[in-house]
Amino acid sequence: MTAAVTTPRPTRPHIILVCVDEMRADAMGAAGNPHIDTPNLDDLARGGYHFTRAYSATPTCVPARVAMFTGKSPELHGRYGYREGISFPEAYPVTLQSTLREAGYQTFGVGKMHVFPDRARCGFDEVLLHDGFLHTSRRLSRGPSAAIDDYVEFLRRETGDPRADYQETGIGCNAMTARPWEREERLHPTRWVADESLRFLARRDPTRPFFLYMSFHRPHAPFDPPAWLWEKYRGREFPRRPLGEWVSRFDEHRQDFGSEAEFGAQKETTHQQVRAGYYGSIEFIDLQLNRLKETLSDQGLLEDTVVVFVSDHGDMMGDHDMYRKSVAYEGSSRVPLVVHVPPRWREGWGAPREIDTLAELRDLLPTMLDLAGLEVPGGVDGISLRPDGEEREHLHGEHVIGSLGRHSMQWIRSDRFKYVWFSGDGHEQLFDLVADPQELHDLAGAPEHAAELARHRSLLVEALTGREEGFVDGGELVPGRPVQSEASWVREFARL
Repeated sequence: MTAAVTTPRPTRPHIILVCVDEMRADAMGAAGNPHIDTPNLDDLARGGYHFTRAYSATPTCVPARVAMFTGKSPELHGRYGYREGISFPEAYPVTLQSTLREAGYQTFGVGKMHVFPDRARCGFDEVLLHDGFLHTSRRLSRGPSAAIDDYVEFLRRETGDPRADYQETGIGCNAMTARPWEREERLHPTRWVADESLRFLARRDPTRPFFLYMSFHRPHAPFDPPAWLWEKYRGREFPRRPLGEWVSRFDEHRQDFGSEAEFGAQKETTHQQVRAGYYGSIEFIDLQLNRLKETLSDQGLLEDTVVVFVSDHGDMMGDHDMYRKSVAYEGSSRVPLVVHVPPRWREGWGAPREIDTLAELRDLLPTMLDLAGLEVPGGVDGISLRPDGEEREHLHGEHVIGSLGRHSMQWIRSDRFKYVWFSGDGHEQLFDLVADPQELHDLAGAPEHAAELARHRSLLVEALTGREEGFVDGGELVPGRPVQSEASWVREFARL
């Protein structure tokens, strides 16, 4: 009788990074939200390390993913706003995935990458791509092309329609519109990302540890979950949206009832439909997490696989009459972050629990390399989130915005407060996030908070000193300087 062949336990953990697009930190049951059902994500959070104060320092798709892949802050990676068409591999040759690959990991990416050129692997052995609606890509290929989007090829093959397009529903890639998915559930891009990820697990090299980047395009618009989820959330009552007493200060920039307006009023029925589409999209992703867990269990991988769940940024979802992202406020900048570490790999982590240390997307690279027992590349300023390690006292974030006037919106998140500075006119805001987590009350003009305002202003001066924009001169913040979406060295790689 021939003895059964068994695969030895790995000497390094397998790692799966589940990244979703535009999910708020509070859009899950484990965050205390009773209006959405995310049982599988909640289980992951309860059995892992749930970081309740995690942020995206540059909260839009491109700079956020640069931070995740490189482990660098905006000061180092040089992306201060959203811009497509800048070569990723040339600007950032060292990434999380390239470092893991060099250490022997099989590295595989499925779904949204949001790098340029589109098929650049950025350190992955292989990528199956679905980036959704990218203006640069569609212009170059005259529409969605199977040559640059593997999901499009799948959709056209499975439907038999050579013109099939993920924008056929007409609800828009950034619009405040929603409707149920019109095709079979198995054809939805969320399901496709999960199916291809599970296919990789079945076909991977069993002699090597693996790193799987499982990157969902949703809950980013279009808000189009399967019909049963759409109907489920359309029938739910949602709480009133927070509206800060300071919002009227930006009234001149309103675009009320605009379908793609980032700042402005919407009909309540519009908001309710968008919320239904958004929450339904998140629950559909949650179901894929259960499929992932069952597959890992079936293949004997569950006890040797670290699973990290994160979003690149949030969505204001109508808070303060704002939608989408890019602003410093909590709905946009705070993200869900859960790190599930099997018992065998928990040395230095302690028992699973909620952790309130200030975390940022740049911390993912050093955290995962730490769990893998690998050295962090030079030039990284993220820190490992291992609970017995270093903690930061405050966090600096920024983004070039247009919805509230043309500004570089700079912010400091400290243990208790958030300070915001608008570079265009020097306007300041100060929020006490312990007493006022919804950012309803701006304390910048309150005499009793003058010292706190000055302290945070000095932290921002320190962060911006020496920057090429000239935001600091003589130790003071200087408003009115020209803003830019990226540093000059990054602009050298732009496709002009």
